Amino acid sequence: MDYERIVFAIIAHAGNARSLCFDALKLAKEGLFDRAYQNIAQAKEELLQAHNIQSDLLHKEAAGEKHDFGLLMVHAQDHLMCAMLAKDLVEEFMELYRAMNDKSRNS
Repeated sequence: MDYERIVFAIIAHAGNARSLCFDALKLAKEGLFDRAYQNIAQAKEELLQAHNIQSDLLHKEAAGEKHDFGLLMVHAQDHLMCAMLAKDLVEEFMELYRAMNDKSRNS
């Protein structure tokens, strides 16, 4: 796979993960926790794919294969880190929504 395709694959997987996370948050807000957790599971798979691509690049660089990392790669890394952060924060918010939902049912 050529360098640009690799970079765009990271961006695509990270973008998919981020979208799935925010969809999960909306579902949790509506009390649809099973579907929300399914979205998070899919987001984790997308992040894993992006991370695997990134790790492959790191291993190749450590083995001596060099690439010119331009703005496009910086953009891809930014997307990946934002998606990872979004997943972590959305999971926390989902737990809050679940606790609020459970509390209102028990009241």
